Amino acid sequence: MAKAKTTAKKNIKGKKSSDLVTARRVLATEARALDALAKGLGNNFKNAVDVLQKISGRVVVTGMGKSGHIARKMAATFSSTGKPSFFVHPGEASHGDLGMIQKNDAVIALSNSGETAELSDIVAYTTRYRIPLVGITGKAGSTLSRQSDVALVLPDEPEACPMGLAPTTSTTAMLALGDALAVCLLEREGFTAADFHDFHPGGKLGQKLLKVSDLMHSGDMVPLINKNALMGDALIEITSKSFGVVGVTGPKGKLEGVITDGDLRRHMNAKLLSAKVSAIMTKGGVRANPDQLASEAVAVMNENKITTLFVIAKDLPVGILHIHDCLRAGVI
Repeated sequence: MAKAKTTAKKNIKGKKSSDLVTARRVLATEARALDALAKGLGNNFKNAVDVLQKISGRVVVTGMGKSGHIARKMAATFSSTGKPSFFVHPGEASHGDLGMIQKNDAVIALSNSGETAELSDIVAYTTRYRIPLVGITGKAGSTLSRQSDVALVLPDEPEACPMGLAPTTSTTAMLALGDALAVCLLEREGFTAADFHDFHPGGKLGQKLLKVSDLMHSGDMVPLINKNALMGDALIEITSKSFGVVGVTGPKGKLEGVITDGDLRRHMNAKLLSAKVSAIMTKGGVRANPDQLASEAVAVMNENKITTLFVIAKDLPVGILHIHDCLRAGVI
């Protein structure tokens, strides 16, 4: 009985080892395909980016089966990086959804064989209304390749499954090619991190891309005092606003310096309250701007070992940002 258990354990261990060999083979196969795809890119790829950039409408992505799943992700990537896009199911397109495709749009059609029958109505529709068609296929001489304004042909690499049938390598290549198109468009259009935040306000991406203006305190909450005021008034302002700091402004409202709790301790004496603010303040001060990423502001505070930043726009203090505001929002 003990011998049987030992044999079973060996079999399980051998199975695990076999799984790792298979997984590594799959990944290596797909990696080779991606390398071949990258090396094979040429003018057709640049032409495809030109087509997608020039349109004033949306990028409509379509495909059937596994290609359809890749098409959905591709459309989502375009939309999240500044190029309005949506997925149309080929079957639904034949039953009314062709009306979703407008003359100022472009269509990307995915089919590894290039002979997917369900795509025929969409392909014919793009031809009839002169809508640009970018085809992504694994066969250079296929119907989709011939009918496309720009054909992007995948490298002739085997699928990763042992039978060579399940869409694996081909769908990975399609997915990567869609990412390449989206990133090229992003760079051409000058899409910024701030733009990205507008489309990703939630989750970790939203936290990472919050702006200073999203978190700062403004209006009457900003502790400010004129440089000709007395320190007694400055102490009241610091205490009432609870930031441990007060900004010192000049005659035109510009921020000329700051007074912190540390400044108060360093100048503590019997004459402090009757001294002028300008005599105690630290000139200048570390600042932020409203459009700066909150994560960048946190880095500035950490580098300078401070907990607050005055926010300046057009030389005037418009807000104040505390490190605790950033931490509460998940910005680190």
